Amino acid sequence: MTIELYNTRTKTKEVFEPLDPQNVRMYVCGPTVYDRAHLGNARPAIVFDVLFRLLRHEYGADHVTYVRNFTDVDDKINARAAETGREISDITAETSQWYLDDMAEIGVLEPSRMPRATAYIAQMVAMIEDLVAKGHAYAAEGHVLFAVDSWKADYGRLSGRTVDDMIAGARVEVAPYKRNPMDFVLWKPSQAGEPGWDSPWGVGRPGWHIECSAMAKALLGEVFDIHGGGNDLMFPHHENEIAQSCCANDTEEMARVWMHNEMLQVEGKKMSKSLGNFFTVRDLLDQGVPGEVIRFVMLSTHYRKPMDWTQKKREEAEKTLRKWRMLVRDIDPDDSPSPSVIDLLSDDLNTWGVISKLHHFADEGDFRALKASAQIMGLLLPESDSAFQAGLSSKVRNRLAGFRNRLTEARKSAMMTKDFSEVDRLKADLIDAGVEVRMSKEGVELVPGPGFDPAKLEASHDSL
Repeated sequence: MTIELYNTRTKTKEVFEPLDPQNVRMYVCGPTVYDRAHLGNARPAIVFDVLFRLLRHEYGADHVTYVRNFTDVDDKINARAAETGREISDITAETSQWYLDDMAEIGVLEPSRMPRATAYIAQMVAMIEDLVAKGHAYAAEGHVLFAVDSWKADYGRLSGRTVDDMIAGARVEVAPYKRNPMDFVLWKPSQAGEPGWDSPWGVGRPGWHIECSAMAKALLGEVFDIHGGGNDLMFPHHENEIAQSCCANDTEEMARVWMHNEMLQVEGKKMSKSLGNFFTVRDLLDQGVPGEVIRFVMLSTHYRKPMDWTQKKREEAEKTLRKWRMLVRDIDPDDSPSPSVIDLLSDDLNTWGVISKLHHFADEGDFRALKASAQIMGLLLPESDSAFQAGLSSKVRNRLAGFRNRLTEARKSAMMTKDFSEVDRLKADLIDAGVEVRMSKEGVELVPGPGFDPAKLEASHDSL
């Protein structure tokens, strides 16, 4: 099998050839942990989770190393601590766990390594010292800055911009200690009440960009296979990572392949608190949206295209997944995914094409291929089955429980009177609402099916 991936750096789709097939290495920029992950944060987590699954399938689970970091030193975290009066360590520990819990509910595997920035301060200081010694960085007024002019010929290759274009088009921090407006901070002094570490330049803390360079080098080496993240990170974050890593390590590249997912919209508009369309992953989960539905909607659009979250897509995804779960519930989960699905994923993660193929399997009655192929996408997994059912709102679950109790009593009465009209009426209402009714010696089980309509259930229940 040949995997082809679109390389942002070269602007072409390339055959993926790992540096070492026995140790395929990928780094993805993770969250800054000061609050809940919003829906946009879920997209790169899901996209690169699918790539992680594909690489494990191709090279073996023991031969893929996936690193996704936690940024736990940042001005936003400091502001949240000042606002709440809580310790920074408490905030970052809590929000990191929130992130892991929320990502688990949308089917995201934990990466091989999840380093925290604060655990790699020594490596960051060492890299900064090296950059200063090589003339790529300079100290000024307690700060250390990367000198863009020292690498001007290559700075901007990833985003395809020249330094002059970037100066003209970007808002850069104006500071008297900068030699060039584009020079960026590697180290800065800590103010009273802010976290700080000893360094050759005084007590301070790292700039944002240096952490990923230091952690990637420590865990994956000076040059590794894939670096990923949202396209909002391409400039300046990834551009700066490349500059400082190549200059510190004396390499021509940091990663062989750079991959970036496009951004997310909600109902055709940019997600914004001011527009009232901003919500977190947890908001959706608490509203009863199954995590698997969130994942399905995300994967229905190719990762390099803007993704629009809509209520219609959510409803259609839930209907589809309920149908598929009914179709595969008795299928052995140990089969291999269809080669045609692997081919689609190997074509720059064509998840939209895979979902079309899964619909084909369902329509053709190939339920074994449906289940095995969905699972490499992180869908129809047994561990998410109960979570999917639990995704029903408490209101719907209560209505189903009411129907179950009423049907159980009606059934007992009918066994004595031989009058099954009430049982038939209740079953008809449930079936009309898309609920499968299973009755056995053990009792009554109600399972929402592919055509489940909560509104019909509510109307039927109210008429009882």
